[in-house]
Amino acid sequence: MITIVLAEDHHIVRQGLRLILEAEPSFRLVGEASDGLEALKLVGTTAPNVLVTDLMMPRLNGLEVTRAVCRDHASTRVVILSSHADEPYVVEALRVGASAYVLKDSTAADLVKAVNEVMGGRRYLSPILADRAYTGYVQRPGESTLDAHDTLTQRERMVLQLAAEGSSSAEIALKLYISPRTAETHRANLMRKLDLRSQTDLVRFAIRKGIIQP
Repeated sequence: MITIVLAEDHHIVRQGLRLILEAEPSFRLVGEASDGLEALKLVGTTAPNVLVTDLMMPRLNGLEVTRAVCRDHASTRVVILSSHADEPYVVEALRVGASAYVLKDSTAADLVKAVNEVMGGRRYLSPILADRAYTGYVQRPGESTLDAHDTLTQRERMVLQLAAEGSSSAEIALKLYISPRTAETHRANLMRKLDLRSQTDLVRFAIRKGIIQP
């Protein structure tokens, strides 16, 4: 039996995905999340074989969820769901550890196949993306895998997303259960590391990295 946690912030979409997954006799859904932080908590408590997560999620996006799961729960494979077929999104998802990238306009059979493939130790891309080599996505010759975003701590990445979504330091503090001063410190540190000067710079960076949508 393949145990699965499903993370999707749109209720109607999540219902449809649940029906697809529960229709498979070898799949068992052990939890559902509507945001990234909830998804991480569920992975920690249920230890699923597979996390199926949307790319664009409130509070913590799918890329950061994937990064954290691959680091702290290595036995859980991550299947990214996304409406974005643009190369930067796919590159980043694979680079941070996703085992599969499935476009939302794919068929139900594609999602089922993705789960089965990653459980077999293989990677999976939606057919429209499959003609691009994984190695070409993840690292091109002469390109470094490290950029400024890689230097941020997990908490700084959380603050980055919340700040880019428009949350104030006080609001970030409430959402992450930290003090406003600590939130301000994290924000100052990430702005320094990313060489950003303003809120506009921060939002543009977050859009470019696929952390939030335009």
